[in-house]
Amino acid sequence: MSTIVSDAPPAPVGAIATEADARLHLAAVYRLLAHYGMDDTIFTHASVRVPGESDTFLINPYGLLFGEITPSSLVKMSYDGELRGPSNYPANAAGYVIHSAVLQARPEIACAVHTHTRAGVALSCLEEGLLPLNQFALEFHGKVGYHDYEGVALDLDEQERLGRDLAQYPVLVLRNHGLLTVGHTPAAAFYLMYYLEQAARVQMDVLATGRPYRLPPEAVARHTAGQFSTSTDPTRTGLRMWPAMLRLLDETQPGWRN
Repeated sequence: MSTIVSDAPPAPVGAIATEADARLHLAAVYRLLAHYGMDDTIFTHASVRVPGESDTFLINPYGLLFGEITPSSLVKMSYDGELRGPSNYPANAAGYVIHSAVLQARPEIACAVHTHTRAGVALSCLEEGLLPLNQFALEFHGKVGYHDYEGVALDLDEQERLGRDLAQYPVLVLRNHGLLTVGHTPAAAFYLMYYLEQAARVQMDVLATGRPYRLPPEAVARHTAGQFSTSTDPTRTGLRMWPAMLRLLDETQPGWRN
């Protein structure tokens, strides 16, 4: 029997080619947010485009804890807010407003993650926003947008301003509200949120000391930001660590793939 050998490298774990891929990896994002303490009971949300469909995305079923979400439980909906397919749960209205706006504004990205963590909300209340204070934060130097608070995100006319303020950034600080990241894959959006959260926690810890703090020179900050994959090749952000994250879920949360 002959063997066909291809010179093409295998698709990296975390690449999204089918709806089944999208469901699996978005469910992993939700489980990981819960595992690392970045969930908010049944609130906040993450989304992913459905490959091959120009107007649909997946989002969490409104009513499940993030640690309960599986690929099959995710809700499929259109950018017009129409549910596509059966579900025992509705979608979160604010989740629809935010994620349909972001995905339509940024056709090159596949996934968006939004959180309400203690550190992230605290950071969003600071006038200066994210400071280039530590190596976690320096990855995002010059890559953060800011969106002013307008109330709970239920008004459709806020969508245009969300897209405008996100612009081409991988990170959006929703002032007085929380954090949002976008990526070419769910792996990327989760990676960015994980390290944005670490940057926020460190910043709030430092500020809580009340002691003077030191910022690196601007040239060093720019150089450091350029060393991360978020600058060198955003399409591969997070893919190196993603297999380890899936192994973590397999070991700690059997059945999450259902």
